[in-house]
Amino acid sequence: MKIISMIPARYSASRFPGKLMQDLGGKTVIRRTYEATVKTNLFDDVFVVTDSDIIYNEVVNNGGKAIMSIKEHECGSDRIAEAVEHLDVDVVVNVQGDEPFTDEESLKKLINVFKNDSKNEVDLASLMVHITNEDEINNPNTVKVVLDQSDFALYFSRSPIPYPRDKSVDVKYFKHKGVYAFRKQALLDFYNLPMKTLEASEKLEQLRYLEYGKRIKMVETDVEGIEIDTPEDLVRANKQWK
Repeated sequence: MKIISMIPARYSASRFPGKLMQDLGGKTVIRRTYEATVKTNLFDDVFVVTDSDIIYNEVVNNGGKAIMSIKEHECGSDRIAEAVEHLDVDVVVNVQGDEPFTDEESLKKLINVFKNDSKNEVDLASLMVHITNEDEINNPNTVKVVLDQSDFALYFSRSPIPYPRDKSVDVKYFKHKGVYAFRKQALLDFYNLPMKTLEASEKLEQLRYLEYGKRIKMVETDVEGIEIDTPEDLVRANKQWK
């Protein structure tokens, strides 16, 4: 099984433009993410996929591998699908460019989902973290996921799901972390299928997979890490790096 990692990387970000080129402990965020992913030794190859000459040059000029997107893309899955279409690969792991604290054990759990999937029941695998803080549960920037009894995703939402109508029920809430592992065919299918209403409403690309019947196996991790979405996140990341 050939397994590679793709790191989708846009220069413009609505909440923190240019965040991937910000300094984190003496190197840019995107270099830190790329180097951490390579260092896991879990992948046959690692690429940054970008629409930005600035990011492309930053990676390549420092010894890394990068692919320039040919088309404009709305989401990371589309960007990765275009890049892998003609590559000989079985499984693609999407590591977010703004998560430089890549956790080797969590990525290994994702890869093992496919190594143990002898019946080919899994189209995607992704990570989730148990959360208990009510502010986080109710925060629309925190994406929640609910599961069936086999840990396949039933739905993702920015709303608190399930809704706690009966407060006496002991419900576990899970935050979705945007790290995915895909079968190549699932990615290509996604790329060629139009957006439907659930994805358009919630602005969550993973809902397109569910709307078209793809199966997403969720894997729990206790590693939260720091996703750099704001300047304040970058300050926290630099403190953690030190």
